[in-house]
Amino acid sequence: MKLGVIKEGKSPPDRRVVLCPNQLNRALTVYNQLDAVVEPSNVRIFVDQQYIEHGLKVSPEISDCDVLLGVKEVPVDALIPNKTYIFFSHTIKKQEHNRKLLQACLKKNITLMDHETFVDENNVRLIGFGRYAGIVGAYNTFRAFGLKYELFNLAKAETLLHKEDLIYRLKKQYFPPIKIVLTGHGKVANGAIEILKGMKVKQVSIEHFLKEKYDCPVFTQIGVEDYYKRIDGAEASKADFYANPGEYESNFERFAQAADVFIAGHFFKKGSPKILTKEMLNSPKNQIKVVGDISCDVDHGPIDCTVRASTIADPLYGYHPGKNEEVEFDHPAAITVMAIDNLPCELPKDASEGFGEIFVEKILPAFFDGDKDYILERATITKDGKLTERYSYLQDFVDENEQEERE
Repeated sequence: MKLGVIKEGKSPPDRRVVLCPNQLNRALTVYNQLDAVVEPSNVRIFVDQQYIEHGLKVSPEISDCDVLLGVKEVPVDALIPNKTYIFFSHTIKKQEHNRKLLQACLKKNITLMDHETFVDENNVRLIGFGRYAGIVGAYNTFRAFGLKYELFNLAKAETLLHKEDLIYRLKKQYFPPIKIVLTGHGKVANGAIEILKGMKVKQVSIEHFLKEKYDCPVFTQIGVEDYYKRIDGAEASKADFYANPGEYESNFERFAQAADVFIAGHFFKKGSPKILTKEMLNSPKNQIKVVGDISCDVDHGPIDCTVRASTIADPLYGYHPGKNEEVEFDHPAAITVMAIDNLPCELPKDASEGFGEIFVEKILPAFFDGDKDYILERATITKDGKLTERYSYLQDFVDENEQEERE
C-alpha cells in the first residue's frame, strides 16, 4: 500500500498534519508492505526538510498513491478519482456546506473514510483532536477574561508551541476568586481540565459551587444529568437523556446564577434542548461574564449567546443579553464569547503529534491485519460510487440539491 500525506488545501490553511516525520518513519519500519510520499507544503507545522531528514520522500506526484491522508476537507477540484481518502469530511451530520464534497466523492468513485467515523464496536471514537480543542479553548477563555477586565493580555495560543507554554503564562497572572463551570466529561472537557489543574484551580463539588463563596478561583465539572432535568420530574440519567431528549429541559440556570465563567465542553446532538437560554442570560440574577464555547454549535445550538463562530484571527465578540444581539466584546453590558470552531489549529505541533500517535497505534494496523476489528469498514462512508449501508441515511442529503438542479 502506498500512502500519500497530502497538503492541506482548505482556506484558511491548517498547519496540522496526521503523521509527523518520526511517526511516518516508524510506520514504514513496522510495515514492510507500506510505502509513502509526502506532498510538499509551505504551511505545514513540520516543514518538508524535516521529512527529508527522516529519509522520507517528498514529492508533488501523489497520483500513484492508494490512500491519501489529510486533516481537513479536500477541495472538490483536488479530489483524484478512484482513490481512498481519509480526512475530516464534516458530512455525516448532513452539513450543508459540504454536500458538494460528498457528491463529488460518489461521482469520482472515491472511497471516503473520515477520522470522525473511526469507532470501536461500541461506537466510541478512536481518534480526534478533542483534547487539544479543550486545552486551547480553556486557555482562550481565560485570555478573554483578562482582556475583558483589562487584567492581562496573554499571548495568542497560535504563537506558542506546547500545552506547557500555555499553562506557564496562565500561572503568572492574577485571577480574582471567580467560579468556573465546565460542561462535559469527554476528551474536550478533559483537555480543559488539564489547563485548569495546571493552573492549580481548585475543583469543588456541585453543591459547594452553588452555595459557597471562595477566596480563590474554583471550578466544577457537570454532566448531562446536572445541566438537564426531566420535564416530568423523574430521575435524570445520561442513558435516558440520549434515548429521550425530548423529555428533558435545561437545569442550567442555577449554574448561570453562580458562575462567572462558563466553559462549554459538552457534546450536543441537534434537536436536544438548549442549555443556556437568552432568558437566563438576561436575568438580573445571571452571573456569567465570559463564555468559552469550545463545542461551538451555532445553528440552533444549546448556548444562545453563541450567535456565530469566531476565528483565530478575531476570537472574541460580545453578546448583549438585553438586546439579544452581537456587540463588541468589551462593551460594558456584554457577555464576552469565545467560539472558535477550529481551536486545535492554534497548537498544531502538539495536536499533530498526539493525533499521529493514535493513528499509528489504532488506525494504521487495520490496513495490514485484514481489518479484523472492522475499523475501516465502520469508517467507510462512500465506496464503489455509493454510500455504504452504515451511512445510507445520507442518501436524501446527497439527492436533495441534485433534484433541485434538475428542476
